[in-house]
Amino acid sequence: MSTTDTTLLIGGRIHSPSTPDATAMAVTGDTVVWVGQDAPGKALHPDAKLVRLDGALVTPAFVDAHVHATATGLHLTGLDLSGVRDAAELLAAVRAAATPGEVLLAHGWDETTWSSPRLPSRTELDEAAGDVPVYLTRVDAHSALVSTALLALAPDAEGADGWSPQGPLTRAAHHRARRAARAAITAEQRRRAQQAFLRATAAAGIACVHECAGPDISGEDDLRALLALARQPDAPEVVAYWGELGAAELAHRLGAHGLAGDLFVDGALGSATAALHQPYADRPHTTGARYLDAAAIAEHIVACTEAGIQAGFHVIGDAAVTEVVAGFALAEQALGAHGTGRARLAARGHRLEHVEMIDREQARQLAGWGVTASVQPLFDAAWGGSDGMYATRLGPDRAATLNPFSTLAAEGVLLAFGSDSPVTPLDPWATVRAAVHHRTPGAGISARAAFNAHTRAGHRAAGNRDGNTGSLVPGAPAHYAIWDATDLVVATPDTRVQRWSTDPRSRVPGLPPLEPDQPLPRCLRTVRAGRVIYDEFTSGE
Repeated sequence: MSTTDTTLLIGGRIHSPSTPDATAMAVTGDTVVWVGQDAPGKALHPDAKLVRLDGALVTPAFVDAHVHATATGLHLTGLDLSGVRDAAELLAAVRAAATPGEVLLAHGWDETTWSSPRLPSRTELDEAAGDVPVYLTRVDAHSALVSTALLALAPDAEGADGWSPQGPLTRAAHHRARRAARAAITAEQRRRAQQAFLRATAAAGIACVHECAGPDISGEDDLRALLALARQPDAPEVVAYWGELGAAELAHRLGAHGLAGDLFVDGALGSATAALHQPYADRPHTTGARYLDAAAIAEHIVACTEAGIQAGFHVIGDAAVTEVVAGFALAEQALGAHGTGRARLAARGHRLEHVEMIDREQARQLAGWGVTASVQPLFDAAWGGSDGMYATRLGPDRAATLNPFSTLAAEGVLLAFGSDSPVTPLDPWATVRAAVHHRTPGAGISARAAFNAHTRAGHRAAGNRDGNTGSLVPGAPAHYAIWDATDLVVATPDTRVQRWSTDPRSRVPGLPPLEPDQPLPRCLRTVRAGRVIYDEFTSGE
Protein backbone atom coordinates (compact mmCIF):
# COMPACT_ATOMS: atom_id res chain seq x y z
CA MET A 1 0.00 0.00 0.00
CA SER A 2 1.49 3.36 -1.00
CA THR A 3 2.07 6.36 1.25
CA THR A 4 -0.84 8.10 -0.49
CA ASP A 5 -3.08 5.58 1.32
CA THR A 6 -1.76 6.86 4.65
CA THR A 7 -3.48 9.36 6.92
CA LEU A 8 -1.33 11.34 9.35
CA LEU A 9 -2.99 12.91 12.37
CA ILE A 10 -0.91 15.74 13.83
CA GLY A 11 -1.14 18.43 16.47
CA GLY A 12 -3.14 16.51 19.04
CA ARG A 13 -2.76 14.26 22.05
CA ILE A 14 -2.52 10.56 21.20
CA HIS A 15 -3.24 8.15 24.04
CA SER A 16 -0.69 5.43 23.33
CA PRO A 17 1.06 3.22 25.89
CA SER A 18 4.10 2.91 23.61
CA THR A 19 4.59 6.68 23.23
CA PRO A 20 2.99 8.59 26.11
CA ASP A 21 4.01 12.01 24.78
CA ALA A 22 2.74 11.37 21.24
CA THR A 23 1.12 14.19 19.28
CA ALA A 24 0.81 12.39 15.92
CA MET A 25 -0.31 9.05 14.51
CA ALA A 26 -0.12 7.50 11.03
CA VAL A 27 -2.71 5.05 9.73
CA THR A 28 -2.33 3.06 6.52
CA GLY A 29 -5.44 1.27 5.40
CA ASP A 30 -6.91 -0.37 8.50
CA THR A 31 -3.75 -0.37 10.61
CA VAL A 32 -1.87 2.04 12.87
CA VAL A 33 1.65 2.15 11.41
CA TRP A 34 3.40 4.82 13.46
CA VAL A 35 2.94 6.91 16.65
CA GLY A 36 5.16 9.81 17.71
CA GLN A 37 5.78 13.54 17.37
CA ASP A 38 4.60 15.86 14.58
CA ALA A 39 7.93 16.67 12.90
CA PRO A 40 9.17 13.08 12.55
CA GLY A 41 5.69 12.04 11.43
CA LYS A 42 5.69 14.53 8.55
CA ALA A 43 9.22 13.53 7.58
CA LEU A 44 8.42 9.82 7.58
CA HIS A 45 5.08 10.23 5.77
CA PRO A 46 5.54 13.17 3.38
CA ASP A 47 2.71 12.16 1.03
CA ALA A 48 0.17 11.28 3.71
CA LYS A 49 -3.21 12.95 3.96
CA LEU A 50 -2.96 15.36 6.92
CA VAL A 51 -5.57 15.63 9.64
CA ARG A 52 -4.83 18.62 11.87
CA LEU A 53 -6.16 17.81 15.32
CA ASP A 54 -5.81 21.32 16.75
CA GLY A 55 -5.25 19.92 20.23
CA ALA A 56 -7.96 17.26 20.10
CA LEU A 57 -7.53 14.03 22.04
CA VAL A 58 -7.23 10.69 20.20
CA THR A 59 -7.90 7.44 22.07
CA PRO A 60 -8.70 3.87 21.17
CA ALA A 61 -12.38 3.55 20.33
CA PHE A 62 -14.51 2.05 23.06
CA VAL A 63 -16.07 -1.42 23.14
CA ASP A 64 -19.47 -1.91 24.81
CA ALA A 65 -19.51 -5.51 26.01
CA HIS A 66 -23.26 -5.82 26.64
CA VAL A 67 -26.03 -4.16 24.61
CA HIS A 68 -29.53 -4.80 23.29
CA ALA A 69 -29.63 -3.00 19.96
CA THR A 70 -33.30 -3.04 19.00
CA ALA A 71 -34.52 -2.27 22.50
CA THR A 72 -32.08 0.65 22.67
CA GLY A 73 -33.16 1.93 19.27
CA LEU A 74 -36.81 1.77 20.22
CA HIS A 75 -35.93 3.71 23.36
CA LEU A 76 -34.06 6.32 21.30
CA THR A 77 -36.71 6.72 18.60
CA GLY A 78 -39.86 6.22 20.63
CA LEU A 79 -41.30 6.74 24.08
CA ASP A 80 -38.78 7.22 26.90
CA LEU A 81 -40.24 6.47 30.34
CA SER A 82 -37.15 7.32 32.38
CA GLY A 83 -38.46 10.80 33.13
CA VAL A 84 -41.97 9.94 34.36
CA ARG A 85 -42.44 10.46 38.08
CA ASP A 86 -45.77 8.82 38.87
CA ALA A 87 -48.51 6.61 37.44
CA ALA A 88 -50.44 9.55 36.00
CA GLU A 89 -47.43 10.76 33.99
CA LEU A 90 -46.81 7.27 32.66
CA LEU A 91 -50.43 6.89 31.54
CA ALA A 92 -50.39 10.33 29.91
CA ALA A 93 -47.22 9.39 28.01
CA VAL A 94 -48.81 6.16 26.78
CA ARG A 95 -51.99 7.97 25.74
CA ALA A 96 -49.97 10.41 23.64
CA ALA A 97 -47.73 7.78 22.02
CA ALA A 98 -50.15 4.92 21.27
CA THR A 99 -50.46 4.51 17.49
CA PRO A 100 -53.10 2.21 16.00
CA GLY A 101 -51.54 -0.55 13.93
CA GLU A 102 -48.22 -0.64 15.79
CA VAL A 103 -47.25 -2.27 19.06
CA LEU A 104 -46.00 0.31 21.59
CA LEU A 105 -42.77 -0.72 23.27
CA ALA A 106 -41.23 1.66 25.78
CA HIS A 107 -38.62 1.41 28.49
CA GLY A 108 -37.28 3.03 31.61
CA TRP A 109 -39.92 3.44 34.33
CA ASP A 110 -38.52 3.17 37.84
CA GLU A 111 -41.04 3.41 40.64
CA THR A 112 -38.27 3.82 43.23
CA THR A 113 -37.74 7.37 41.90
CA TRP A 114 -41.43 8.33 41.73
CA SER A 115 -43.20 10.76 44.03
CA SER A 116 -45.61 7.89 44.75
CA PRO A 117 -44.60 4.26 44.12
CA ARG A 118 -48.12 3.18 43.06
CA LEU A 119 -48.03 1.51 39.66
CA PRO A 120 -50.88 1.92 37.17
CA SER A 121 -53.21 -1.05 36.88
CA ARG A 122 -53.78 -2.99 33.68
CA THR A 123 -57.29 -1.53 33.53
CA GLU A 124 -55.84 2.00 33.60
CA LEU A 125 -53.29 1.07 30.95
CA ASP A 126 -56.05 -0.30 28.71
CA GLU A 127 -58.01 2.93 29.07
CA ALA A 128 -54.95 4.95 28.04
CA ALA A 129 -53.90 2.75 25.11
CA GLY A 130 -57.20 1.56 23.70
CA ASP A 131 -56.66 -1.42 21.39
CA VAL A 132 -52.93 -0.79 20.96
CA PRO A 133 -50.72 -3.59 22.39
CA VAL A 134 -48.48 -1.99 25.00
CA TYR A 135 -45.31 -3.41 26.56
CA LEU A 136 -43.49 -1.14 29.06
CA THR A 137 -40.29 -2.43 30.66
CA ARG A 138 -38.98 -1.41 34.03
CA VAL A 139 -35.53 0.22 33.99
CA ASP A 140 -33.81 -3.14 34.70
CA ALA A 141 -35.76 -4.83 31.85
CA HIS A 142 -36.80 -7.75 34.07
CA SER A 143 -40.44 -6.82 34.57
CA ALA A 144 -43.02 -5.03 32.47
CA LEU A 145 -46.42 -3.40 32.51
CA VAL A 146 -48.52 -4.76 29.66
CA SER A 147 -51.96 -4.08 28.21
CA THR A 148 -54.72 -6.61 27.62
CA ALA A 149 -54.19 -6.21 23.87
CA LEU A 150 -50.56 -7.26 24.30
CA LEU A 151 -51.57 -10.29 26.37
CA ALA A 152 -53.85 -11.37 23.53
CA LEU A 153 -50.62 -11.92 21.60
CA ALA A 154 -49.14 -13.92 24.50
CA PRO A 155 -51.89 -16.21 25.82
CA ASP A 156 -49.29 -18.47 27.45
CA ALA A 157 -48.29 -15.67 29.83
CA GLU A 158 -51.48 -15.86 31.87
CA GLY A 159 -51.02 -18.12 34.87
CA ALA A 160 -47.28 -18.58 34.32
CA ASP A 161 -44.78 -17.98 37.11
CA GLY A 162 -44.66 -14.22 37.70
CA TRP A 163 -48.19 -13.59 36.42
CA SER A 164 -50.24 -10.71 37.86
CA PRO A 165 -53.79 -9.88 36.76
CA GLN A 166 -53.27 -6.12 37.25
CA GLY A 167 -49.62 -5.46 38.10
CA PRO A 168 -46.30 -5.92 36.29
CA LEU A 169 -45.29 -9.30 34.92
CA THR A 170 -42.05 -10.93 36.09
CA ARG A 171 -40.23 -14.23 35.61
CA ALA A 172 -41.69 -16.66 33.03
CA ALA A 173 -44.82 -14.57 32.44
CA HIS A 174 -42.66 -11.59 31.55
CA HIS A 175 -40.42 -13.64 29.24
CA ARG A 176 -43.46 -14.84 27.30
CA ALA A 177 -44.95 -11.36 27.02
CA ARG A 178 -41.61 -9.95 25.90
CA ARG A 179 -41.30 -12.61 23.20
CA ALA A 180 -44.75 -11.70 21.89
CA ALA A 181 -44.01 -7.98 21.98
CA ARG A 182 -40.80 -8.43 20.01
CA ALA A 183 -42.57 -10.62 17.46
CA ALA A 184 -45.17 -7.88 16.94
CA ILE A 185 -42.61 -5.25 15.93
CA THR A 186 -42.90 -4.45 12.25
CA ALA A 187 -39.87 -4.81 10.00
CA GLU A 188 -39.84 -1.04 9.52
CA GLN A 189 -39.96 -0.37 13.26
CA ARG A 190 -37.04 -2.74 13.75
CA ARG A 191 -35.00 -1.22 10.91
CA ARG A 192 -35.48 2.32 12.27
CA ALA A 193 -34.58 1.20 15.77
CA GLN A 194 -31.44 -0.69 14.77
CA GLN A 195 -30.20 2.13 12.56
CA ALA A 196 -30.75 4.59 15.39
CA PHE A 197 -28.81 2.33 17.74
CA LEU A 198 -25.85 1.98 15.37
CA ARG A 199 -25.73 5.76 14.81
CA ALA A 200 -25.85 6.45 18.54
CA THR A 201 -23.15 3.87 19.22
CA ALA A 202 -20.75 5.40 16.71
CA ALA A 203 -21.53 8.93 17.97
CA ALA A 204 -20.50 7.81 21.46
CA GLY A 205 -17.01 6.82 20.29
CA ILE A 206 -17.84 3.10 20.34
CA ALA A 207 -16.54 1.01 17.43
CA CYS A 208 -17.62 -2.42 18.65
CA VAL A 209 -20.58 -3.77 20.64
CA HIS A 210 -21.49 -7.18 21.98
CA GLU A 211 -25.15 -7.85 21.19
CA CYS A 212 -26.75 -10.11 23.80
CA ALA A 213 -29.58 -11.73 21.87
CA GLY A 214 -31.68 -14.82 22.47
CA PRO A 215 -35.11 -16.36 22.03
CA ASP A 216 -36.54 -14.49 25.01
CA ILE A 217 -34.71 -11.22 24.28
CA SER A 218 -34.97 -10.37 20.60
CA GLY A 219 -35.37 -13.38 18.33
CA GLU A 220 -33.58 -14.85 15.32
CA ASP A 221 -34.97 -12.43 12.72
CA ASP A 222 -33.95 -9.50 14.87
CA LEU A 223 -30.35 -10.69 15.16
CA ARG A 224 -30.08 -11.47 11.44
CA ALA A 225 -31.34 -8.00 10.58
CA LEU A 226 -28.87 -6.35 12.96
CA LEU A 227 -25.91 -8.30 11.62
CA ALA A 228 -26.91 -7.38 8.07
CA LEU A 229 -26.91 -3.68 8.96
CA ALA A 230 -23.57 -4.07 10.75
CA ARG A 231 -21.98 -5.31 7.53
CA GLN A 232 -22.29 -1.82 6.09
CA PRO A 233 -18.89 -0.07 5.97
CA ASP A 234 -20.01 2.86 8.14
CA ALA A 235 -21.34 0.73 11.01
CA PRO A 236 -19.74 -0.34 14.28
CA GLU A 237 -18.72 -3.97 14.60
CA VAL A 238 -21.38 -6.19 16.19
CA VAL A 239 -20.20 -9.30 18.05
CA ALA A 240 -23.30 -11.44 18.54
CA TYR A 241 -24.12 -13.76 21.43
CA TRP A 242 -27.14 -16.03 21.57
CA GLY A 243 -28.53 -16.95 24.99
CA GLU A 244 -29.93 -20.46 24.65
CA LEU A 245 -29.01 -23.90 25.92
CA GLY A 246 -28.13 -26.62 23.42
CA ALA A 247 -28.16 -24.32 20.39
CA ALA A 248 -24.63 -24.60 18.97
CA GLU A 249 -25.84 -25.29 15.42
CA LEU A 250 -28.26 -22.36 15.56
CA ALA A 251 -25.53 -20.07 16.86
CA HIS A 252 -23.39 -21.06 13.90
CA ARG A 253 -26.21 -20.38 11.43
CA LEU A 254 -26.94 -17.00 13.01
CA GLY A 255 -23.30 -15.95 13.06
CA ALA A 256 -23.25 -15.77 16.86
CA HIS A 257 -19.89 -15.77 18.59
CA GLY A 258 -21.10 -17.94 21.43
CA LEU A 259 -23.99 -19.20 23.53
CA ALA A 260 -23.66 -16.51 26.16
CA GLY A 261 -24.96 -13.06 27.04
CA ASP A 262 -28.44 -13.10 28.54
CA LEU A 263 -28.77 -16.79 29.21
CA PHE A 264 -30.54 -16.28 32.49
CA VAL A 265 -29.46 -17.97 35.70
CA ASP A 266 -31.58 -15.42 37.59
CA GLY A 267 -33.32 -12.06 37.20
CA ALA A 268 -32.59 -8.54 38.48
CA LEU A 269 -32.50 -6.81 41.85
CA GLY A 270 -34.84 -3.98 40.88
CA SER A 271 -37.59 -6.43 39.94
CA ALA A 272 -36.77 -8.61 42.99
CA THR A 273 -35.98 -11.59 40.75
CA ALA A 274 -32.20 -11.86 41.28
CA ALA A 275 -31.61 -15.10 43.20
CA LEU A 276 -30.50 -14.48 46.80
CA HIS A 277 -29.41 -16.66 49.69
CA GLN A 278 -31.41 -14.49 52.10
CA PRO A 279 -34.77 -12.75 51.43
CA TYR A 280 -35.05 -9.25 50.04
CA ALA A 281 -35.04 -6.63 52.79
CA ASP A 282 -38.14 -4.87 51.45
CA ARG A 283 -39.88 -8.05 50.23
CA PRO A 284 -39.15 -10.67 52.88
CA HIS A 285 -41.49 -13.20 51.25
CA THR A 286 -39.12 -13.83 48.34
CA THR A 287 -35.50 -14.72 47.56
CA GLY A 288 -35.91 -14.08 43.84
CA ALA A 289 -35.86 -16.54 40.96
CA ARG A 290 -33.26 -19.05 39.84
CA TYR A 291 -33.76 -20.48 36.35
CA LEU A 292 -30.76 -22.83 36.03
CA ASP A 293 -29.03 -25.15 38.47
CA ALA A 294 -25.38 -26.18 38.66
CA ALA A 295 -25.91 -29.35 36.62
CA ALA A 296 -27.53 -27.48 33.71
CA ILE A 297 -24.86 -24.79 33.90
CA ALA A 298 -22.08 -27.39 33.79
CA GLU A 299 -23.65 -29.21 30.87
CA HIS A 300 -23.81 -25.98 28.89
CA ILE A 301 -20.21 -25.04 29.69
CA VAL A 302 -18.97 -28.49 28.67
CA ALA A 303 -20.96 -28.48 25.43
CA CYS A 304 -19.67 -25.04 24.45
CA THR A 305 -16.09 -25.87 25.39
CA GLU A 306 -16.17 -29.00 23.26
CA ALA A 307 -17.80 -27.09 20.39
CA GLY A 308 -15.06 -24.45 20.54
CA ILE A 309 -17.34 -21.54 21.38
CA GLN A 310 -17.83 -19.27 24.39
CA ALA A 311 -20.41 -20.09 27.03
CA GLY A 312 -21.81 -17.48 29.36
CA PHE A 313 -24.64 -16.55 31.65
CA HIS A 314 -26.57 -13.61 33.07
CA VAL A 315 -25.96 -13.85 36.81
CA ILE A 316 -26.60 -11.19 39.47
CA GLY A 317 -27.65 -12.49 42.91
CA ASP A 318 -25.38 -14.28 45.38
CA ALA A 319 -27.35 -17.54 45.17
CA ALA A 320 -27.05 -17.44 41.38
CA VAL A 321 -23.30 -16.77 41.56
CA THR A 322 -22.93 -19.74 43.93
CA GLU A 323 -24.74 -21.94 41.43
CA VAL A 324 -22.55 -20.74 38.54
CA VAL A 325 -19.33 -21.34 40.46
CA ALA A 326 -20.55 -24.85 41.31
CA GLY A 327 -21.39 -25.36 37.64
CA PHE A 328 -17.87 -24.40 36.53
CA ALA A 329 -16.39 -26.77 39.10
CA LEU A 330 -18.53 -29.62 37.72
CA ALA A 331 -17.55 -28.69 34.17
CA GLU A 332 -13.85 -28.75 35.08
CA GLN A 333 -14.23 -32.28 36.42
CA ALA A 334 -16.09 -33.41 33.32
CA LEU A 335 -13.53 -31.94 30.92
CA GLY A 336 -10.50 -33.74 32.31
CA ALA A 337 -8.42 -34.56 35.35
CA HIS A 338 -4.99 -33.29 36.45
CA GLY A 339 -5.60 -29.72 35.33
CA THR A 340 -6.75 -30.60 31.82
CA GLY A 341 -10.30 -29.44 32.44
CA ARG A 342 -9.16 -26.16 33.93
CA ALA A 343 -6.83 -25.49 31.01
CA ARG A 344 -9.59 -26.23 28.49
CA LEU A 345 -11.96 -23.82 30.25
CA ALA A 346 -9.33 -21.08 30.43
CA ALA A 347 -8.49 -21.48 26.74
CA ARG A 348 -12.09 -20.88 25.73
CA GLY A 349 -12.58 -17.66 27.76
CA HIS A 350 -16.16 -18.11 28.94
CA ARG A 351 -17.94 -15.08 30.37
CA LEU A 352 -20.45 -13.93 32.95
CA GLU A 353 -22.72 -10.91 32.59
CA HIS A 354 -23.25 -8.52 35.54
CA VAL A 355 -21.99 -10.86 38.35
CA GLU A 356 -22.91 -8.24 40.96
CA MET A 357 -22.89 -10.24 44.23
CA ILE A 358 -19.60 -12.11 44.39
CA ASP A 359 -17.05 -12.67 47.13
CA ARG A 360 -13.27 -12.85 46.94
CA GLU A 361 -12.99 -16.65 46.96
CA GLN A 362 -15.53 -16.96 44.14
CA ALA A 363 -13.61 -14.34 42.15
CA ARG A 364 -10.41 -16.32 42.66
CA GLN A 365 -12.08 -19.47 41.38
CA LEU A 366 -13.46 -17.73 38.30
CA ALA A 367 -10.04 -16.28 37.51
CA GLY A 368 -8.58 -19.78 37.58
CA TRP A 369 -11.10 -20.84 34.95
CA GLY A 370 -10.25 -17.83 32.76
CA VAL A 371 -13.74 -16.34 33.10
CA THR A 372 -14.41 -12.76 31.96
CA ALA A 373 -16.75 -10.59 34.01
CA SER A 374 -18.81 -8.40 31.69
CA VAL A 375 -19.90 -5.66 34.10
CA GLN A 376 -21.76 -2.35 34.06
CA PRO A 377 -20.32 0.37 36.35
CA LEU A 378 -23.26 2.70 35.68
CA PHE A 379 -25.41 0.24 37.66
CA ASP A 380 -23.53 1.37 40.76
CA ALA A 381 -23.80 5.02 39.76
CA ALA A 382 -27.57 4.67 39.34
CA TRP A 383 -28.47 2.35 42.22
CA GLY A 384 -25.53 2.12 44.61
CA GLY A 385 -24.81 3.99 47.81
CA SER A 386 -26.50 4.00 51.16
CA ASP A 387 -29.72 5.52 49.81
CA GLY A 388 -29.98 3.79 46.43
CA MET A 389 -32.17 0.99 45.12
CA TYR A 390 -29.65 -1.66 46.15
CA ALA A 391 -29.87 -0.53 49.78
CA THR A 392 -33.67 -0.52 49.58
CA ARG A 393 -33.82 -4.06 48.18
CA LEU A 394 -31.01 -5.60 50.23
CA GLY A 395 -30.30 -3.35 53.20
CA PRO A 396 -27.15 -1.20 53.41
CA ASP A 397 -24.76 -3.95 54.52
CA ARG A 398 -25.46 -6.30 51.62
CA ALA A 399 -25.74 -3.40 49.19
CA ALA A 400 -22.20 -2.29 50.05
CA THR A 401 -20.82 -5.60 48.73
CA LEU A 402 -22.20 -5.18 45.20
CA ASN A 403 -20.13 -4.75 42.04
CA PRO A 404 -16.74 -5.20 43.76
CA PHE A 405 -14.59 -4.27 40.78
CA SER A 406 -11.41 -3.94 42.84
CA THR A 407 -11.83 -7.46 44.23
CA LEU A 408 -12.46 -8.97 40.80
CA ALA A 409 -9.46 -7.19 39.32
CA ALA A 410 -7.18 -8.05 42.25
CA GLU A 411 -8.03 -11.75 41.90
CA GLY A 412 -7.20 -11.71 38.19
CA VAL A 413 -10.66 -11.70 36.62
CA LEU A 414 -10.71 -9.86 33.28
CA LEU A 415 -13.19 -6.97 33.49
CA ALA A 416 -14.97 -5.91 30.29
CA PHE A 417 -17.22 -2.87 30.61
CA GLY A 418 -20.59 -2.32 28.99
CA SER A 419 -23.86 -0.50 29.43
CA ASP A 420 -26.59 -3.16 29.15
CA SER A 421 -28.23 -0.44 27.04
CA PRO A 422 -31.03 0.59 27.23
CA VAL A 423 -30.76 -0.20 30.98
CA THR A 424 -28.02 2.43 31.26
CA PRO A 425 -26.92 4.86 28.52
CA LEU A 426 -24.30 4.43 25.81
CA ASP A 427 -21.86 6.72 27.64
CA PRO A 428 -18.40 5.16 27.89
CA TRP A 429 -16.59 8.04 29.60
CA ALA A 430 -19.30 8.15 32.28
CA THR A 431 -18.91 4.38 32.64
CA VAL A 432 -15.16 4.70 33.19
CA ARG A 433 -15.75 7.48 35.72
CA ALA A 434 -18.33 5.38 37.57
CA ALA A 435 -15.83 2.53 37.93
CA VAL A 436 -13.24 4.91 39.38
CA HIS A 437 -15.64 6.67 41.75
CA HIS A 438 -17.55 3.64 43.01
CA ARG A 439 -20.19 4.55 45.57
CA THR A 440 -18.73 1.99 47.97
CA PRO A 441 -15.28 3.17 49.10
CA GLY A 442 -12.57 0.73 48.08
CA ALA A 443 -14.64 -1.09 45.46
CA GLY A 444 -13.53 1.07 42.50
CA ILE A 445 -10.49 0.69 40.26
CA SER A 446 -7.95 3.09 38.78
CA ALA A 447 -8.74 5.22 35.75
CA ARG A 448 -6.13 3.34 33.73
CA ALA A 449 -7.68 -0.03 34.58
CA ALA A 450 -11.18 1.27 33.94
CA PHE A 451 -10.23 2.72 30.54
CA ASN A 452 -8.58 -0.55 29.54
CA ALA A 453 -11.68 -2.46 30.65
CA HIS A 454 -13.77 -0.43 28.19
CA THR A 455 -11.31 -0.72 25.29
CA ARG A 456 -8.76 -3.56 25.06
CA ALA A 457 -10.64 -5.88 27.40
CA GLY A 458 -13.79 -5.72 25.28
CA HIS A 459 -11.87 -7.22 22.37
CA ARG A 460 -10.37 -9.89 24.63
CA ALA A 461 -13.77 -10.74 26.02
CA ALA A 462 -14.87 -11.62 22.48
CA GLY A 463 -11.94 -13.99 22.08
CA ASN A 464 -9.45 -11.65 20.40
CA ARG A 465 -6.16 -12.52 22.07
CA ASP A 466 -4.10 -10.00 20.09
CA GLY A 467 -2.91 -7.76 22.89
CA ASN A 468 -2.53 -4.77 20.57
CA THR A 469 -6.19 -4.61 19.54
CA GLY A 470 -7.76 -1.74 21.43
CA SER A 471 -4.49 0.18 21.77
CA LEU A 472 -2.93 2.83 19.54
CA VAL A 473 0.42 1.20 18.80
CA PRO A 474 2.09 0.29 15.50
CA GLY A 475 0.53 -2.84 14.07
CA ALA A 476 -2.79 -2.45 15.89
CA PRO A 477 -6.10 -2.22 14.05
CA ALA A 478 -7.05 1.42 13.50
CA HIS A 479 -10.03 1.61 15.86
CA TYR A 480 -9.92 5.09 17.35
CA ALA A 481 -11.94 8.14 18.30
CA ILE A 482 -11.17 11.87 18.25
CA TRP A 483 -12.50 13.84 21.21
CA ASP A 484 -13.10 17.48 21.98
CA ALA A 485 -11.25 17.82 25.26
CA THR A 486 -9.95 21.36 24.78
CA ASP A 487 -11.72 22.64 27.89
CA LEU A 488 -10.40 19.78 30.00
CA VAL A 489 -7.01 19.61 31.69
CA VAL A 490 -5.11 16.55 30.50
CA ALA A 491 -2.28 15.05 32.51
CA THR A 492 1.07 14.54 30.77
CA PRO A 493 4.03 12.45 31.93
CA ASP A 494 5.90 15.49 33.27
CA THR A 495 3.07 17.68 34.57
CA ARG A 496 0.42 17.36 37.19
CA VAL A 497 -3.24 18.25 36.92
CA GLN A 498 -3.71 21.45 38.91
CA ARG A 499 -7.21 22.54 37.97
CA TRP A 500 -9.16 19.66 39.49
CA SER A 501 -8.61 16.38 41.22
CA THR A 502 -6.87 15.50 44.40
CA ASP A 503 -7.68 11.84 43.73
CA PRO A 504 -4.74 10.20 41.89
CA ARG A 505 -7.01 7.41 40.62
CA SER A 506 -8.62 9.98 38.32
CA ARG A 507 -5.35 10.96 36.61
CA VAL A 508 -3.82 9.01 33.74
CA PRO A 509 -1.23 10.55 31.41
CA GLY A 510 -2.93 11.44 28.15
CA LEU A 511 -6.49 11.22 29.49
CA PRO A 512 -8.70 13.92 31.00
CA PRO A 513 -9.37 13.75 34.74
CA LEU A 514 -12.54 11.86 35.55
CA GLU A 515 -13.92 13.82 38.46
CA PRO A 516 -17.61 13.60 39.42
CA ASP A 517 -19.81 16.41 38.09
CA GLN A 518 -17.13 17.64 35.69
CA PRO A 519 -17.47 17.74 31.88
CA LEU A 520 -16.47 14.68 29.87
CA PRO A 521 -14.96 14.59 26.37
CA ARG A 522 -17.32 14.90 23.38
CA CYS A 523 -16.84 12.59 20.41
CA LEU A 524 -15.89 14.30 17.14
CA ARG A 525 -15.02 11.28 15.01
CA THR A 526 -15.12 7.50 15.37
CA VAL A 527 -13.02 5.24 13.16
CA ARG A 528 -13.32 1.48 12.84
CA ALA A 529 -10.52 -0.36 11.01
CA GLY A 530 -9.50 2.85 9.28
CA ARG A 531 -13.04 3.73 8.12
CA VAL A 532 -14.84 6.76 9.52
CA ILE A 533 -18.19 5.65 10.99
CA TYR A 534 -19.11 8.91 12.73
CA ASP A 535 -17.89 12.40 11.92
CA GLU A 536 -18.43 15.94 13.06
CA PHE A 537 -14.76 16.82 13.09
CA THR A 538 -14.24 20.05 11.15
CA SER A 539 -10.64 21.06 11.85
CA GLY A 540 -8.26 21.45 8.95
CA GLU A 541 -7.48 18.38 6.83
